[in-house]
Amino acid sequence: ITADVIVGFPGETDDDFRDTLTLMEEVKFDSVNTAAYSPRPNTPAAEWTNQLSEEVKTNRLGQVNRLNLKHAAERRARMMGRTVEVLIEERNIKVPTQVMGRTRHGYIVYCDGDIDELRGETVQIEIDECYTYYLSGSMVLAP
Repeated sequence: ITADVIVGFPGETDDDFRDTLTLMEEVKFDSVNTAAYSPRPNTPAAEWTNQLSEEVKTNRLGQVNRLNLKHAAERRARMMGRTVEVLIEERNIKVPTQVMGRTRHGYIVYCDGDIDELRGETVQIEIDECYTYYLSGSMVLAP
């Protein structure tokens, strides 16, 4: 499950922000796209008088990002040692001898393989490394 969070919208109270953190703790999203509100010309909210300070927005964004990283790492760590089905999409641009694919839950997974043979194929991968935003492992050969 993913979400988008914008902190510091005009009028956001401390209670509103705490509610956001509480929701994040309850749901433990796989990933959250985050941003601090910034006024845009010719929009009603840009003219509101209850703008939050940059200091408050920066502080709140930092709190949301730290919680997001913690939850993302926890969610990925649960995959350690599991064998998962992965749809291979493309070559790993950082390690050309590896391919990149996604699980049914949208997790990015890297493993050794030839993209010309595997693109579009579904393979079984045993996860042996877990990082905040991706997993890596080894292909499991069919018996």
